Amino acid sequence: MLLQACINGARDASQHPWLSADEALSADDAARAVAAGAQEIHVHPKDAAGRDSLAADDVARWVRAIRAACPGVPVGVTTGAWAEPDSERRTAAIAGWTVLPDYASVNWHEAGADEVAAALIDRGVGVEAGIWDGPGLEAWRRSPVRADCLRVLVELPDEAVETMRGHAEGLIAHIAREEPMLPILLHGEDRSAWAAFDLAVERGLDSRVGLEDTLTLPDGRPASDNASLVRAALARRKTLIDARS
Repeated sequence: MLLQACINGARDASQHPWLSADEALSADDAARAVAAGAQEIHVHPKDAAGRDSLAADDVARWVRAIRAACPGVPVGVTTGAWAEPDSERRTAAIAGWTVLPDYASVNWHEAGADEVAAALIDRGVGVEAGIWDGPGLEAWRRSPVRADCLRVLVELPDEAVETMRGHAEGLIAHIAREEPMLPILLHGEDRSAWAAFDLAVERGLDSRVGLEDTLTLPDGRPASDNASLVRAALARRKTLIDARS
């Protein structure tokens, strides 16, 4: 079960001391998450104003910083439309990247997902197919690059725990039917984050934790940093597996 650390996301820096626009500080935090047991890092490169960016210089700075702090650890970035709403500009930005991440997430509910994914694949960057809902699932199902993805992210929104399982199980079943050999990484956001992690353990799926997805530990206490979330996730996984043994 792969455990990825999603260290910042599109959250505002005011939400947590480690949500920084400084790539060096974020790289230090990523290194602690890896030391705690994370196997990959997912990061949102920022511009000088702290906004998510696909610009070549910003991606290069952030990817280099994370790699220097976490040698040998795969590093992925976002291609979310909030960073660049125009899909043609997104693909042009990817074509201009001078330092390539190992993988990048593509949200299939966003316009231009096929073209963005194809641009990444053409450059040798792995594609995480982000699936949030039925329309995104259908768009991915019809995609000519569907089978070329690195993995599928089943991404659950900030929703009540009572509805999370049905939402997740439906998406997982459809994805497994379409591409049974593709790995699935299941994760939630805020209220659904830890419940989604538990379901990932139950189903033997990959997952992720980090300040992008939740600012709190399973018991509701504020997380001090990404490493604390990774440690909590690994301890929780062990407890859940031991309980089934």
